Amino acid sequence: MTELETVDVALGSRSYRISIGSGLLATAGAGIRPLLRNPRVAIVTESKVAGLHLDAFTAGLAQAGISHEALILEPGEATKSWEGLETAVEWLLQAKVSRDDYVVAFGGGVIGDLAGFAAAVLRRGVRFIQVPTTLLAQVDSSVGGKTGINSVRGKNLIGAFHQPELVIADVDLLASLDRRDYLAGYAEVAKYGLLGDAAFFDWLESNAAAAASGDVAARIHCVRRSCEMKAAIVARDETEQGERALLNLGHTFGHALEAATGYSNRLLHGEGVSIGCLLAFQASSALGFCSQELPSRVAEHFAGMGMKSSLRDIDGPLPDADGLLELMSQDKKVRDGKPAFILARDIGDTFVARDVDMSVIRSVLQDALAARSV
Repeated sequence: MTELETVDVALGSRSYRISIGSGLLATAGAGIRPLLRNPRVAIVTESKVAGLHLDAFTAGLAQAGISHEALILEPGEATKSWEGLETAVEWLLQAKVSRDDYVVAFGGGVIGDLAGFAAAVLRRGVRFIQVPTTLLAQVDSSVGGKTGINSVRGKNLIGAFHQPELVIADVDLLASLDRRDYLAGYAEVAKYGLLGDAAFFDWLESNAAAAASGDVAARIHCVRRSCEMKAAIVARDETEQGERALLNLGHTFGHALEAATGYSNRLLHGEGVSIGCLLAFQASSALGFCSQELPSRVAEHFAGMGMKSSLRDIDGPLPDADGLLELMSQDKKVRDGKPAFILARDIGDTFVARDVDMSVIRSVLQDALAARSV
């Protein structure tokens, strides 16, 4: 039986719906078919997702009379590259995908970002649909139209805003995630409570463990509330001129750590976010914006969930504090040479800060690095 909730992203003529629930993959074709001028789609996915879910997805499409072609890429952040983009675009051209056709991103955040960017640049923009298969993608990267690839100089430095026309988030797909991938995605869920909804964070402290253990209703609530918060912010600030930057809580630190670890399996994106969120709260406390108890509360919740939350949790070498600061200077949010930090006054009360005393940030990083050797 299909359980369905919806969240609308209000962007005028480019508005779209996020469908969230259980059992949605089998009926995805019925949701997609009304959008199509031609009853076919071009699916971009990766091998792990394809092995687990592609047959079920395409069977649902076939029931609605939709034919498909599929490009299966390698999983992992390394695919979000110039080479991966070229592969996707050339395949879409070979498949004769026109502006009347749809690209379907079927996978996690890497596939959503890459396929969305390929759709954005192909023929100066073709339509696309997000069918996210990971928690991180369902609550964050599939919503809001940010697409792109990584550079050797930093994460997501090449990209475009290109909104999907439909997002289908089937929480049943989360059952196939290993615990590490689930918790990496959960970091983005917790981020929403930390940045703007203290009551949601309270709820997570009591219910997130049940969601991680497979409680479907709790998972639907996690995804729905996260999407509601992101949709509202995106509707007010689509291209990140102001408020949308709050969604980057933890990301300035996290992206630097991802670059430092070579976008490898040493550190998943969501793990960088969870470590980055705690560093952001520690920096907020060190700068005098919040109490010393708040970072401890965040750390306690993350530890209770079994998440990565400190530099001690990253295996292998890391740059020194100045090296990490240099990586932060390449962040796409830098303006006039100053990185933007999302800092906190309280749980659910965050703000964008640009004129931050970098000596305090350096000190926070030095302390975190020193703790690795304790």
